[in-house]
Amino acid sequence: MGTSVQVTPLCGVYNENPLSYLVSIDGFNFLIDCGWNDHFDPSLLQSLSRVASTVDAVLLSHPDTLHLGALPYAMKQLGLSAPVFSTEPVYRLGLLTMYDQFLSRKQVSDFDLFTLDDIDSAFQNFTRLTYAQNHHLSGKGEGIVISPHVSGHLLGGTVWKITKDGEDVIYAVDFNHRKEKHLNGINQSAFVRPAVLITDAYNALNNQPYRRQKDKEFTDAIKKTLRSDGNVLLPVDTAGRVMELVQILESSWTEENLNYPIFFLTYVASSTIDYVKSFLEWMSDAIAKSFEKTRENVFNLKRIRLLVNKSELDDAPDGPKVVLASMASLEAGFSHDIFVEWANDPKNLVLFTERAQFGSLARMLQADPPPKAVKVTISKRVPLVGEELIAYEEEQNRIRREEALRASLVKEEESKASHGADVNTSDPMIIDASNTHSLPDAGPQGSGYRDIFIDGFTPPSTSVAPMFPFYENSTEWDDFGEVINPDDYVIKDEDMDHGAMHVGGDMDGKLDEGSASLILDTRPSKVVSTELTVQVKCSLIYMDFEGRSDARSIKSILSHMAPLKLVLVHGTAEATEHLKQHCLKHVCPHVYAPQIEETIDVTSDLCAYKVQLSEKLMSNVLFKKVGDYEIAWVDSEAGKTENDMLSLQPLSNPPPPHESVLVGDLKMANFKQFLSDKGVQAEFAGGVLRCGEYVTLRKVGDASHKGGGSGTQQIVIEGPLCEDYYKIREYLYSQFYLL
Repeated sequence: MGTSVQVTPLCGVYNENPLSYLVSIDGFNFLIDCGWNDHFDPSLLQSLSRVASTVDAVLLSHPDTLHLGALPYAMKQLGLSAPVFSTEPVYRLGLLTMYDQFLSRKQVSDFDLFTLDDIDSAFQNFTRLTYAQNHHLSGKGEGIVISPHVSGHLLGGTVWKITKDGEDVIYAVDFNHRKEKHLNGINQSAFVRPAVLITDAYNALNNQPYRRQKDKEFTDAIKKTLRSDGNVLLPVDTAGRVMELVQILESSWTEENLNYPIFFLTYVASSTIDYVKSFLEWMSDAIAKSFEKTRENVFNLKRIRLLVNKSELDDAPDGPKVVLASMASLEAGFSHDIFVEWANDPKNLVLFTERAQFGSLARMLQADPPPKAVKVTISKRVPLVGEELIAYEEEQNRIRREEALRASLVKEEESKASHGADVNTSDPMIIDASNTHSLPDAGPQGSGYRDIFIDGFTPPSTSVAPMFPFYENSTEWDDFGEVINPDDYVIKDEDMDHGAMHVGGDMDGKLDEGSASLILDTRPSKVVSTELTVQVKCSLIYMDFEGRSDARSIKSILSHMAPLKLVLVHGTAEATEHLKQHCLKHVCPHVYAPQIEETIDVTSDLCAYKVQLSEKLMSNVLFKKVGDYEIAWVDSEAGKTENDMLSLQPLSNPPPPHESVLVGDLKMANFKQFLSDKGVQAEFAGGVLRCGEYVTLRKVGDASHKGGGSGTQQIVIEGPLCEDYYKIREYLYSQFYLL
């Protein structure tokens, strides 16, 4: 049998809930994504809580709440302790996302599911990988290779490839095939014919307009509102799709030389942009080429002002403005407060750029038609004063006294237990705390006695006088001095990161100055909440800037990948069933859409065996380099080693001759250029490549599986047997490797 693969959804199937899936490969358990939503409802994590302790490794695909929001809570409360793998941007931007989430909630509620320390602790055990880097697991995961690839959805977003015994398991959710201003699209050629493909049905029913048309509609709607003396609110995520919107607005304002102010408002806005500036190699080819030519970083924002406190926005001059504020769901954060203030003005616009989370205020406003009024809760943290402050301080003093009393009792019990366990009256170095003696003490003339109270000391009968315990601290020394362990003085990376959490917006800090002041403010406070009904008179528009492939593209990409088995997750029931039926007809016969905690076995039907290549066989093998690989033709016979392992040995008789094999992938356009460089006139005509006057080349066969699929193709050369024919055939052979 092939590699054993089982998939168990923990959250996010047949709905739009956060993503979290358990994938077991030959008994090694991967938790792929560990998401939560903006409601932070612990009931969504019940399935995860039952398996968290069995997880061997965690793979994170995107730096947003839906993909990693539950990580701090799971590591603090659910027993998750496995190493975590991600790209560098997912690590950095995910950390900032969780900071922003915590600070947004701490200002409006007594949020206690996790703390900033819990976030830091969860993000310490990360291994950061680069795109296409093969990371070989060890120990229980011996033989498994994981590799992140471009997803095209968020900066650092990942399609995970897990390989074992030559079989690929691909996890590709929220991918995007289109190139955008700051991101490249998914590289489809890297995922052809995998054994198992796990993907989502989130956009299986949605189609999108062309990007240029969409960008123009986006900026036109904003400019129309501003010219009507209105304000524009864009509810955005902390460090995800907002980067694309920032680039669109920055370039549009620069091209048209507009003076309307734009503000990017989150608790970590400055730190987010500082980190993003250092991630140019993770962005689109256009950004990389622009930097090479001009040495100008596109995220040195000239038209957008970064804010970390709403008071800074309130102090801005009156007049029309654009504000990008977190959170996208409007459940908390600055966007919630700004919406309440601006919703009652018909001149204002709230522009949604992504489908909001189910059950959120933003999702309610995206309904067609939208509600005319909504009930919201306004919460604010205020310092305690007067009698409340006095009562709080008295309560804190009482708690401290009780804790001190408990600590002293525990210390006393531990002291008694440690002394009572090792009493040895024959050893003068041991003190028995249970005995008390009065010993004679000689006076100045040696004749008088005084009673001396000695607690816990029993002198042995053989001693002349009492001896008090003495412990010598022995150390090892050499010719150069005291022997030390160098590892005790090595500063770990995570310790450096932890120690770098100081105020300021530079790259060394994690929090902006305004955010840090919130943490350092230890004044007693309380949350005051009021409920009110907001009249929604402002304009509401939804434009799709999610950065996900649409239905038409998803179906095309799945056909190109041609997986042997397909698992569908994360999408409404209608979208999941629609994509399932399509894939059964056009992609592969094995399509699964499991329910929560339903384990499906998607083990490959292929048979894979491990064999040992004997040294005698390998010594006679001649390798030929083909691109990044070396290949050879091997004739051998199977046998067994002393350990009953299959082994390939040289043939005892001379091997039979084999047909010549041409290895390579010829692109006709490249071959046309090659012939032109050799002085042979070549052009495409009627689907064939005409070479010179008489010779033609054409490809025939099944081309449905590009890039190495199961389809076979042949190149047919036709023409009279003349000098040109043999010359062009020789050129054609030179494009392949002969085995």
